[in-house]
Formats: sequence, structure tokens, C-alpha cells
Amino acid sequence: MTDMKARPGHLARRFQQIAVAIFHAEVEKVGSDLTPVQYAALATLRGNPGIDQATLAAAIAYDRPTITGVIDRLEQKGLITRRVSDRDRRARVLQITEAGEAELDRIEPAVDAAQHVILRGLDADEAAVFLRLLHKAIDATADLGRVLHRDPPGTGAVD
Repeated sequence: MTDMKARPGHLARRFQQIAVAIFHAEVEKVGSDLTPVQYAALATLRGNPGIDQATLAAAIAYDRPTITGVIDRLEQKGLITRRVSDRDRRARVLQITEAGEAELDRIEPAVDAAQHVILRGLDADEAAVFLRLLHKAIDATADLGRVLHRDPPGTGAVD
């Protein structure tokens, strides 16, 4: 019989389930319904105003069809705007709104709290090692994923 507790894929999926549940619990405490991917998109746009949808998708490692739905929901909530690019009529340029900035400011403490809860079983040194090893494992296999991560041009890491 296979011990699923020895399978890194199973453990990664389980940890992701827990991380998402913790994220939702913490942001709901402050009255927000943002999902983790909506938060990632909004936070990335804050640091990279005017990027297009494809660049945003690559920056947070989401496929283009999925990011379209995320952008639709953020736009419906009034947290971002989307317009046709002046340089490429096929591209959609994204901008965070004042309401989006305010929403990020409002939920950032809850997102920070979620990160602490996610790692609460680890002391500070263990958490640093865990994060370093996650980065190392991701970097070694990123080319095998459905979507490749790329930082927006002219920026540092987004993760």
C-alpha cells in the first residue's frame, strides 16, 4: 500500500488546500471576498501598473484563460481597469484603481496574518529553510509546469 504521506505531490496539494482555506478565513474576517489569485493579481498590478494581461498571467504563473476570468471579476468589483493597449490592439493594459489600492491596504494585515498561520508549526529558522526549499524545488521543476513564471519586464521577482 502506498503511503500518501511520503508523496511530495500529495503533500504539496494538501498544503495548498490548507493555505487557501487559511487565506479565505483571514480575509473574510476583514469583510473581503478576494481569492488568493485575485489578491496576487491585484498586488502584482500595484507593483507593475500598466502591464498587459499576458504579462500579469506570466508574473503569477496562471494560464491566459484563467487570468481572463480573474481580471473580469476584479474589473466588475471596480478594483482594476482594463483598456486596449496603444502599442498592440490585441493586448489589454491593466491598471489598479483607487478602490483596488484601498482594498489591498485594507486586507494586507489579514494576508500577513494568513502567512503566519500557514507557517505556525515552524520556528523562524525552519520557516526560512522551508521557504528556501520550496523556491529550490519550484525553480528545479518550473519548466515542467503548465504555465511558466516570468517577472514583468524591468522588475525584480514578483513572488
